[in-house]
Amino acid sequence: MEVFYYLVFGVLAMIVGAIEFSKNTKDRVSTSAAFNSFKNNYLVVYSLMMAGDWLQGPYVYYLYSTYGFGKGEIGRLFIAGFGSSMLFGTIVGSLADKQGRKRACVTYCITYILSCITKHFPDYKVLMLGRVLGGIATSLLFSAFESWLVAEHNKRAFDQQWLSLTFSKAIFLGNGLVAIIAGLLGNVLADTLGFGPVAPFDAAACFLAIGMAIILSTWNENYGDPSESKDLLTQFKGAAVAIASDEKIALLGAIQSLFEGSMYTFVFLWTPALSPNDEDIPHGFIFATFMLASMLGSSIASQLMGRASLKVESYMQIVFLISASTFLIPVLANFFVPPSTVKGGSISFAGSILLFGFCTFESCVGIFWPSIMKMRSQYIPEEARSTIMNFFRIPLNLFVCIVLYNVNAFPITVMFGMCSIFLFMAAVLQRRLMVVAESHRPKPQDWAAMRERDMDVEPIATFGIDHDTKSGYEMAPMSRSTTLRRTQRHTAEGYNLEVGFVVFLSSVTTLSVLLNLRQCSGQIQVMQ
Repeated sequence: MEVFYYLVFGVLAMIVGAIEFSKNTKDRVSTSAAFNSFKNNYLVVYSLMMAGDWLQGPYVYYLYSTYGFGKGEIGRLFIAGFGSSMLFGTIVGSLADKQGRKRACVTYCITYILSCITKHFPDYKVLMLGRVLGGIATSLLFSAFESWLVAEHNKRAFDQQWLSLTFSKAIFLGNGLVAIIAGLLGNVLADTLGFGPVAPFDAAACFLAIGMAIILSTWNENYGDPSESKDLLTQFKGAAVAIASDEKIALLGAIQSLFEGSMYTFVFLWTPALSPNDEDIPHGFIFATFMLASMLGSSIASQLMGRASLKVESYMQIVFLISASTFLIPVLANFFVPPSTVKGGSISFAGSILLFGFCTFESCVGIFWPSIMKMRSQYIPEEARSTIMNFFRIPLNLFVCIVLYNVNAFPITVMFGMCSIFLFMAAVLQRRLMVVAESHRPKPQDWAAMRERDMDVEPIATFGIDHDTKSGYEMAPMSRSTTLRRTQRHTAEGYNLEVGFVVFLSSVTTLSVLLNLRQCSGQIQVMQ
């Protein structure tokens, strides 16, 4: 392997080490022993869960190919996984709020273990079932665990700033260090020891079983809204109303879908982008380099979120703009860097430039995860947290399914350009979220004036209905200023729907334009 790859990996490792070891007592937040015990327990479980996920990733496509399935059949298997996450995952995630987040985490372990077992069977229908189970498990992984953590953190009355520490450490370990170790372990099991491509799935099942045992023995149960009077449809309606009536939640969902949709598209694009002429590149080592870059991002996020004066909504605008610019590099390189015409060989000069850009994007991903977790903990209501978080994944999974279905339809530069547009849109919406959040945050000096104004104005009596006796009763009086604030809040609902509509319409329009361009180019070639 070329020195170039070791150089990139070594530089990133030194930067990460320098940031971690440079933290002084000022940067380290003082916490209690009870919180440290709670945090470490969660980090152990989360790392085991992510190890179970990361061990499978590099070998899914390869395993299917060894069973003799073609690219089209494998593509349908992947689409089934994302489609399952979009449909069934939303229902299962909603049940977590009602039936309990701990139960949902255990369900994740069982479902993913069953998915791993199906990999032993070369039957297409069994593998399809495994992808469906894997899609459900993925939805639970990215909703149930975070929902349990936030609820338990609040129930134990820990400082809210400490929640950021747990988020940043979870991403540093689970999405960084564990991913690197999992990739190396999978390589040892499958190649060095010769156990074959199914061995990493067996190892993943073992890690998941260990994590499930820790959950069952040490975690408490917590709920969103355990009310027996609310069925699943009522929960869906409540989550939809919460998104439509709170502009901050709507903006947060749009931002998450735009960024994660671009991120998952990148997963399918980086290999052909770095080796357009079948260059011999070390995929496993590059993957480990990306994960190290993600660790760098989580280290930076830890320091950023540790500053009380610096708001997440502020610095994330810069992160999204940097992400958008990194995806413009392949587009610019296509015009200004002469392409290599040599088949095979080592990575080209253009590929080297792209690798630096992709590492920068992965650093932004490392900043994104703990930051979006922090914003979700602030804005999403506790009683429907898992349901709303899985609602956010519906447009994400739909977008990824469309991209997967048309991944060979467009040039790579067009796909990167589209993702760059989406990331720029995320930066614009993040700016709007910061403005809205600031406008809803009362200034300290305004509290006294607001209290006096509420006491001076004439109270307005309101009435309600007792659903048990069917009789009316007078509710606590509200001031006119309170009534005005509620009216202003509800008048913003139309804007929230417009945000979602604009984002959805922009995405569909972009894809439609690309499809039309493809058809036109095909017609021109036929005419020629």
